[in-house]
Parts: sequence; C-alpha cells; structure tokens
Amino acid sequence: MKKYISVIALLLLLSGCAEPLPEDRLNYVGEWQSKEMGLLILADGTVAYKRIKGGTTTSVNGPLKEFVGDNFVVGLLFITTTFVVSESPQEVDGVWQMTVDGVKLTRVKD
Repeated sequence: MKKYISVIALLLLLSGCAEPLPEDRLNYVGEWQSKEMGLLILADGTVAYKRIKGGTTTSVNGPLKEFVGDNFVVGLLFITTTFVVSESPQEVDGVWQMTVDGVKLTRVKD
C-alpha cells in the first residue's frame, strides 16, 4: 500500500513541475486525435499521450520541458521523451492539424 501512495505522491509532484507554454506555442494546445494516437497538451504545460501500435500501447504523462524547433520534450530530469513534429499545428480548411511522430493528428473541437 505504501508503494501506491508513493507513486501517487510522485505523480502529483511531477504535475506541479510544468511550465506554461510560451505565447508563440499556444497553437499546440488542445486535444489531438488520430485512430491510433491521442495527445493532450494543456496551456499550463501538462502533456498526456497514448498510442496503440502493433498491439502495444505506449503512454507518456508529464510536464513539457522545452521546445527544440517544432519538436517538444516531455518529462523530468533524465527521463524524457522527444516528440518529433514534422508538421507544426496549422489550420487547413477550418480544421487544425499537425503531424507528430509520423502520425497526422486533428485537433478535437471543444
């Protein structure tokens, strides 16, 4: 039981480490979806990611550390994941899209 309490406490601590997104990156904010991937980026810098590929599910939850070009890095200290953005967020025919890790995502309307 103590192990679970420690894990929950650590997750709460990590969620408090997020930095708000810079003004020029607010177009990344939103819930982005495809059939195999979901990505949630909040203005406060919190990121939640889930991808199903080949029967395997990968998920990442944590603070957005930094942008490197259009790519963004999520995590803390040495435990990080870099999301490769080959097409940054852009509006096409009234629909927001971006391509992350080779997957075209569409922003879900609120």
